[in-house]
Amino acid sequence: MDQLLIRGGRSLKGEIAISGAKNAALPELCAALLTAEPVRLANVPRLRDVGTTLALLRNMGVQADWCAQRGEPGDDAVLIDAGADVQPVAPYELVKTMRASILVLGPLLARLGRATVSLPGGCAIGSRPVDQHIKGLQAMGAQITVEHGNIVATAQRLQGARITTDMITVTGTENLLMAATLAEGETVLENAAQEPEVVDLAEMLIAMGARIEGHGTSRIRIQGVERLHAPREPHRIVADRIETGTFICAVAATGGDVLLKNTRPDHLDAVLDKLREAGVQLETGADWIRVRGDGRLKAVSFRTSEYPAFPTDMQAQFMALDCIAEGASKVTETIFENRFMHVNELMRLGANIEVEGHTALIQGVSGLSGATVMATDLRASASLVIAGLVAQGETRVDRIYHLDRGYDRMEEKLRAVGADIERVKA
Repeated sequence: MDQLLIRGGRSLKGEIAISGAKNAALPELCAALLTAEPVRLANVPRLRDVGTTLALLRNMGVQADWCAQRGEPGDDAVLIDAGADVQPVAPYELVKTMRASILVLGPLLARLGRATVSLPGGCAIGSRPVDQHIKGLQAMGAQITVEHGNIVATAQRLQGARITTDMITVTGTENLLMAATLAEGETVLENAAQEPEVVDLAEMLIAMGARIEGHGTSRIRIQGVERLHAPREPHRIVADRIETGTFICAVAATGGDVLLKNTRPDHLDAVLDKLREAGVQLETGADWIRVRGDGRLKAVSFRTSEYPAFPTDMQAQFMALDCIAEGASKVTETIFENRFMHVNELMRLGANIEVEGHTALIQGVSGLSGATVMATDLRASASLVIAGLVAQGETRVDRIYHLDRGYDRMEEKLRAVGADIERVKA
């Protein structure tokens, strides 16, 4: 099993190119199931979850390959061809490590009229039930049962419906959005997620011939069409705002000066506001952010919520900043009930944190010291890397397969801007 070995204390200086967003790539790979024509995606990040999704599609009989492996141009391009005899079954062996596997359910049901999808797994950060997906598809006329750990769904043709989810759910919005593109009549999704990744998926579907309005708001209208086609040009996956925010925190923590390229500052307003409040110097353009950390940061309190508020996926990374900032701060997590599992690991490095229910109380310390720590989920692992970059001595981050699920060669990008970090065998 791999570890990251970090020798802290170095400022980061240089340039980092941001990869495509994991949370856009996964639904967009699944969206290719909606057409029999070959779909090409560009700016696809090299992630464990992307590899799992490609394996899942291949298991269904879909051709799913990196274009470079086919001798075609584009190191970050993928071809998905679901025109063959697609087997609409997503087995437990491929679904158990990734909750996003549920995203094949809507496209398979809409195009083929049937699907069997194992109940998904993923990071153990809290309950993310799939009942909203099921209720929405049932409202569109699907017959669905849960048998032996599998969702078994059938439909003649889905029918448009007005669907109001009990909570804001990103994957639920995405699944129902994809299903509605081929449904008969109009579907209205109320209480829809507004994340940039949802908007990017909608733009891809529109390029495939879907009729969608209101994406990026809480009400999305979809007029169903008979069939979809491949986009005329490869769809380019939107920049990863969470990877961007993670690197900003790393640069700020180390007092560095780094230009982040190929990103979208307008997707990070809530995070950038808090970073400026902490004393981080930021300059932004249409597709770049320059980050400079100068002196000790100020502690900043925040509360996670749905987009466009402060994202839960940035909570752990920002907490690492608060751990070494001047003063006290309070972090309130409202999305996932188990998303403070990184706290004990940060404390092993010398952080001063107390947890009271869904709130963490942090007293900043002047420095951290290296230790061996264990990643418990994807974003927790990123917070431990940030803490390790500023800690004195050596830090070993164990179980980094979590990190590989959502960050495209993080250690290579950090090493290129001056970090002393390497991947080693445990």
